[in-house]
Amino acid sequence: MDVLEIEVTCPDKDSARMIAAACLRDRLVACANLLPKVESLFCWQGQIDSETEVLLRMKAPATGFDAVAECIRTHHPYSLPAIIGLPVAAMGPGVAGWVASETQDANICDGSG
Repeated sequence: MDVLEIEVTCPDKDSARMIAAACLRDRLVACANLLPKVESLFCWQGQIDSETEVLLRMKAPATGFDAVAECIRTHHPYSLPAIIGLPVAAMGPGVAGWVASETQDANICDGSG
């Protein structure tokens, strides 16, 4: 199975956690990592802008990119979140199987721990 690392920047930890939780609850991703205090420089509406953001990275089956992107867009506060899917060229033993098993509909991930 092909795996993607799907990433998107978020304005803060709360929005990144909310998006990650929605994707996990819907079984779209196997895990999420939040990397705080990423400095982003970008052109927006004709200006160079800079923001401190949180980088959200999630592992998902490549076939699920569209569903993950839709979930992100649904929950993201930005009008145009930059959603990027990067193919994972190599993984440790069993990682692809774990991603596959964690993104099956029959599994339950309700966050109750």
